[in-house]
Amino acid sequence: MLETTKIRKTFNANTVNEVRALQGVDLTIDEGSFVVVLGMNGSGKSTLLNAIAGSFRVDEGQIVLDGRNVTKWPEHKRARLIGRVFQNPFSGTAPEMSIAENFAMAAHRGKIRGLGWALSSELMQSLRDRIASLKMGLEDRLDNAIGSLSGGQRQALTLLMATWLRPSLLLLDEHTAALDPKSADQVITLSDEVIQRDQLTTLMVTHSMQQAVSLGDRIIMMHRGQIVHDFRGAEKKRLRTEDLLDRFEEIRRREQLDESAAQMLCDLYI
Repeated sequence: MLETTKIRKTFNANTVNEVRALQGVDLTIDEGSFVVVLGMNGSGKSTLLNAIAGSFRVDEGQIVLDGRNVTKWPEHKRARLIGRVFQNPFSGTAPEMSIAENFAMAAHRGKIRGLGWALSSELMQSLRDRIASLKMGLEDRLDNAIGSLSGGQRQALTLLMATWLRPSLLLLDEHTAALDPKSADQVITLSDEVIQRDQLTTLMVTHSMQQAVSLGDRIIMMHRGQIVHDFRGAEKKRLRTEDLLDRFEEIRRREQLDESAAQMLCDLYI
């Protein structure tokens, strides 16, 4: 279970470049829930994931994961509980190391490391079996540098690494955005299979309306660092891509009205 309470984050505070990225976000995600996050550019989607992952300290508020207050935990300590896949297929792995060596590190995340454990025969067999399930032929290329693979292959492997040790929370940050359509479909299908099979508590950021309506059990829509819509249950099941587009259009119109009202007030005092 994840719970954020009134978390706030402002970048470049008190300067002309000030950005109020998160403005009092309250969010509770039940164990096993798969939540999709939507929003325009600059809405705070990725900032929310970064705050939860510990990429920076929030200015205010509290983050609780599995009953632990992780608000002041550094990113490396939170990584024991959190699996994450980034937008860039070349993030989250050591490109010069082999597929097997990358998985060895993932398999021992948060454990005391020593000599002799990394590539045991038991781990290698388990690794071959799991990678064979991808049906990409990579189980016979475990000695290849992971940086030599295509973006889709690498992202599929990164997902397996992020979930090798069942995380308390899985963060997917637009993890198919940099892939070609065929590879993106493969990785999304794999993601859904892994999440459903292991009942992973998941927070996924995407720009794809189709992914949002077809995946998960809940959609939250963000705007200007706040959650403005929260669709779940029967309402979420009924949603179509057109409904989401209508909500975005409402936000755009409201923005235009707010700007017009602000301009009128300025004109009155000039």
